[in-house]
Amino acid sequence: MEFLYQRSYRGPVKAVILDWAGTTVDYGSFAPTAVFLRLFKSRGIQITADDARIGMGLMKKDHLRTILSRPMVAEAWKSAHGASYSDADIDDLFESFVPMQLAVLTEFAQPIPGLLSVVKDLRARGIKIGSTTGYIRSMMDVLAPKAKENGYRPDCIVCPDEVPNGRPYPWMCYQNAIQMNVYPMQAMVKVGDTLVDIEEGLNAGMWTVGLSQTGNLLGLSEAEVKAFSAAERESANQRVATQLYQAGAHYVIDGIWGLPSILKEIESRLAHGERP
Repeated sequence: MEFLYQRSYRGPVKAVILDWAGTTVDYGSFAPTAVFLRLFKSRGIQITADDARIGMGLMKKDHLRTILSRPMVAEAWKSAHGASYSDADIDDLFESFVPMQLAVLTEFAQPIPGLLSVVKDLRARGIKIGSTTGYIRSMMDVLAPKAKENGYRPDCIVCPDEVPNGRPYPWMCYQNAIQMNVYPMQAMVKVGDTLVDIEEGLNAGMWTVGLSQTGNLLGLSEAEVKAFSAAERESANQRVATQLYQAGAHYVIDGIWGLPSILKEIESRLAHGERP
């Protein structure tokens, strides 16, 4: 046979799945970073902000494991505690981490500039809004109500402790699709600021959009970014964008405010039979 039939979706974008910290709230993704620094200090270990940010986007127990796997942190742990870290140590750290994170989450629930207008645009276009996160459900039960008070309420929130595995596995994205009753996956767009956000979306068969300015990879506050010259800001954005593109992102934008125009471009590609 010389020709094979291949079905292709030609419709509009039906849903976006947004990350939380660094994407929709918490410009610079500071809530987890601050807690990890304090947590390790309480165990006699001084880690850097880079150490704390290395596993951002992962389920927080996996994030802890990633931090401890860094050679200098692993060596510092061994020096301070007389042995290499164990699974029991990770469990103990996580048990301490949860209440520390819960205590500060409401301080980091302010919507990132442009989010609320983007949500309004998505609603007007009939696009559903889902979300995935590295936060477990008990954390989202604190963060989500405060974000709602501040004007942001997605249609769906799925946490890593509600599926077999968190990022980069696609299960949270699939659960969003089920709960929002949306298919096919190529009609959905994953948006996030970390490399595992991009992996998660790709593994789910979705279009992926990375954010270069407001998230963990840049790791700066809005005030710090505003203090940049135009050239400095462009250089920083480009450095982060390169990492996101190398992870497989279809598009990279500065922040959530740039999403509507990207969705129109994706819809144009869909109309021509393209797939993620």
